Amino acid sequence: MKAKKRLPKNRAAGLEQLFGSRTRVKLLKLFLNSPEKMFFVREIARAINSQINSVRRELLNLKDLGIIREVEASKESYLIPKVDTQKKFSGKFKQVKNKDVIKKFFQADGNFILFPELKALLLKADFLLEKNFVNAVRRAGSVDYLVLTGRFVGMPGISADLFLVGRFNRRKVARLIKSFEKDFGREINYALMSRQEFRYRKDITDRFLYNILENKKIVMVNELGLK
Repeated sequence: MKAKKRLPKNRAAGLEQLFGSRTRVKLLKLFLNSPEKMFFVREIARAINSQINSVRRELLNLKDLGIIREVEASKESYLIPKVDTQKKFSGKFKQVKNKDVIKKFFQADGNFILFPELKALLLKADFLLEKNFVNAVRRAGSVDYLVLTGRFVGMPGISADLFLVGRFNRRKVARLIKSFEKDFGREINYALMSRQEFRYRKDITDRFLYNILENKKIVMVNELGLK
């Protein structure tokens, strides 16, 4: 008889146990999702919302493993991660002028032999976390329509990461999303609508709604018969 595959009971503990710390997991996600970008220490600490000493320690660990490399750059300008009002990585980057002649940056090393496997592992872990997240949201009310969009699909310009239509206890949903923000390591922007509000906004071709409906998204629940 074939044994069933088991998932970790703690929804976020799997990767932390495997890689040693939450900070290391956050760093891996940052570097592997943006392998072409160069980051310096203080901006990394702000982007992943972690203590700078912890960041420095884990950067050295990842450098010793060969996953990232240290780069000395003297460019006129460079890209740094943009952070929101809560000092969390927004998924976007901004260009700034280099005031110093030389700065030390860290960057993913694409020549690391296990680079593709590491990236695939993190993607799979995020998928499992997203699945747990969706199941928890579905239990928070009566769901007619549920989509993951925005930063869940690599489009941070969309104003919502999670869009819900149905009947919900709004406080319960807010608490639930807050708890999962810690696991994802970033803020989750979301929008809730009743069926009545959804139909009205759809009828008047509401810009906010159609920005979600017409862009890239992952449809998890569709009781509205939308195409």
